[in-house]
Amino acid sequence: MDALASIHPVPAECLRDGVLAPFIPAYSRYLDERRYAAGTVRIYVYCVAHFARWIRRSRTSVRELSNDVVQRFLDEHLPRCTCPPQLHRSRHSHRASLRHLLVVLDDAGVLSNSHEPSVIEDELNHFDEHMAHARGLAQSTRTKCVSIVRTLLQQTCGASQDSLTLPFADELQRFINLKIQHLKPSSAQSVASALRGYMKFRVSSCGDSVAHLLPLIASPAHWRLAPMPQTLSKAEVTKLLESFRPDLPSRLRAYAMVRCLVDLGLRTGEVVGLTLDDIDWRIGTIQIGKNKSRRVHVLPLPYTTGSAIAEYVRSERPQTANRRIFVRHVAPADAPIKAGVVSQVVLQAYQRCELPYTRAHLLRNTMAARLLGAGGTLKEVADVLRHRDLDTSQIYAKVDTVGLSAVALPWPGSTA
Repeated sequence: MDALASIHPVPAECLRDGVLAPFIPAYSRYLDERRYAAGTVRIYVYCVAHFARWIRRSRTSVRELSNDVVQRFLDEHLPRCTCPPQLHRSRHSHRASLRHLLVVLDDAGVLSNSHEPSVIEDELNHFDEHMAHARGLAQSTRTKCVSIVRTLLQQTCGASQDSLTLPFADELQRFINLKIQHLKPSSAQSVASALRGYMKFRVSSCGDSVAHLLPLIASPAHWRLAPMPQTLSKAEVTKLLESFRPDLPSRLRAYAMVRCLVDLGLRTGEVVGLTLDDIDWRIGTIQIGKNKSRRVHVLPLPYTTGSAIAEYVRSERPQTANRRIFVRHVAPADAPIKAGVVSQVVLQAYQRCELPYTRAHLLRNTMAARLLGAGGTLKEVADVLRHRDLDTSQIYAKVDTVGLSAVALPWPGSTA
């Protein structure tokens, strides 16, 4: 077996004697196709050997393997492991390697019920389809709603998940109280919105009566335009952009991402959604299509943003079949990056500059304030930030110092 020829005899023996032996070649090919480094593949195979030794001793068959079995191995065996020292013990490496193993076993069709969703998951799939087709909600919104409703159904159904029914009033009230007790009003509103949406789905799909439950799902008071938008000063923005030193890993990618936030006011999800086909270099435009409004917008491409993206594509972007502009620099190389990567890049830049901020969205607020400071109108801000409703942009009137100074009345008793 080629996959075992170059590893230590102890883990090799664990694999040969275990039930996972037939799947090791496919497992190695799976990692190679995703361009994992040879050293990483070797470590992951060692981790699978450790797992194979444990399931053989615990008399677990391949069909019984699942996330729960893996979690039991990580939580119960690894902390007290007395296996031979040649077997790896890193929890992080084991978690990653076994996640890939389950994918390989699932593709091979050997896991029991691997393609049979539970009653709860089947219900959530239908709820997600309802939100997508009947309500037109974005993927990010649907994911949050499904997560909230999943927790409710798991608590309501308990160990018995053979059928689904609406929760009793006291169960729903208890769930809401526990869920929102430490949340901000805006987050608590999201919980209430998800639960109301699910109740209406039950009415349309099953004909359930929810009149006795809806009064329990009250949204907390939240004045959307009450807070002051937090922005960076011009000096802070300059300091942030100058913090991308040549010795930083993936510096060109990080800098180009931040330029998209600073120059275009993009959301983090819109940054990672940009593709090579979205930029027209000849006329200097960029197309934004992965946004909350689910519309396509074409914006002028600033020189600073375009040159940062071009330098990244020419000098640092790895060869990949992925059409996204910003791609992973480690295996799996062809997998798209997530919005959290952009947020992490901005957070690390704040920390290097010793700025007291954490959120990438502040750069979007900063662009709105910059437009208003240059004499722009709220309508122009709404157009650039791609707000579907002009009311969404009204909060930025609070940072329009030029406009506010024109309408401000003199302070009583002052000479102004």
